[in-house]
Amino acid sequence: MLDWLYSVWPGLEASVTLLSLEPPGWGGNLVRGAVNSLIIALGAFGLGGVIGIFGAVGKLGGGAVTRDLLAVYTTVVRAVPELILILLLYYAGTDLLNQFLRLLGQRPVEISGLVAGIGVLGIVQGAYATEVLRGAIQAVPKGQLEAARAFGMGRVQTFRRVTFPAMLPLALPGLSNLWLIATKDTALLAIVGFSELTLETRQAAGSTRAYFTFFLAAGAIYLVMTLLSGRIFGWIEARFRRGQAGARA
Repeated sequence: MLDWLYSVWPGLEASVTLLSLEPPGWGGNLVRGAVNSLIIALGAFGLGGVIGIFGAVGKLGGGAVTRDLLAVYTTVVRAVPELILILLLYYAGTDLLNQFLRLLGQRPVEISGLVAGIGVLGIVQGAYATEVLRGAIQAVPKGQLEAARAFGMGRVQTFRRVTFPAMLPLALPGLSNLWLIATKDTALLAIVGFSELTLETRQAAGSTRAYFTFFLAAGAIYLVMTLLSGRIFGWIEARFRRGQAGARA
């Protein structure tokens, strides 16, 4: 079978060699880059989710100043391209932090690419998550909230026991899209030199001149990540929608 494939596609054997996990193959580099991309995406998605919860609650129940500040945050982040935000937050943010530390008499710090990547993408994710969760909270039937207050529940208890469980199934489709955006946005971190999948692919392709082989392999890895993510979020959504009207068993 392999001999037939090699005869039909003469370059296949060379491509398999280049993509092998052991040197002289570069497959190990691509796997390492894919793992780094997933770590950053998970961290950014989690941070964005936390920001989104507080942002959504602040927009709906905060004071006028809080609502205005959150409106500026979500508007600016969603309006400015992610690449510009990454460059701005990565370089300017690090510089501002070190200037603040100097004022306090502390030594400047060098932020790791992993922490910076999670922080930058988390801020971007948080703006979108704020709007997704705000819409989901507003979709919770008012009668459920009134019933919670009638039973004497406070705001925090109502959110934890009623609002959050009710709004989560409504927010999951939007959060699923944000997760996919997070996995793809990790590619933008290549511009600041972080070794995620795209940068590893560029280095491998540049060293071997096998651009088609490596970028096709990277595209396949992103596709597999997307398909697996879709299945996982589909399972989570079906689980949380269990018992709801119109939900599939």
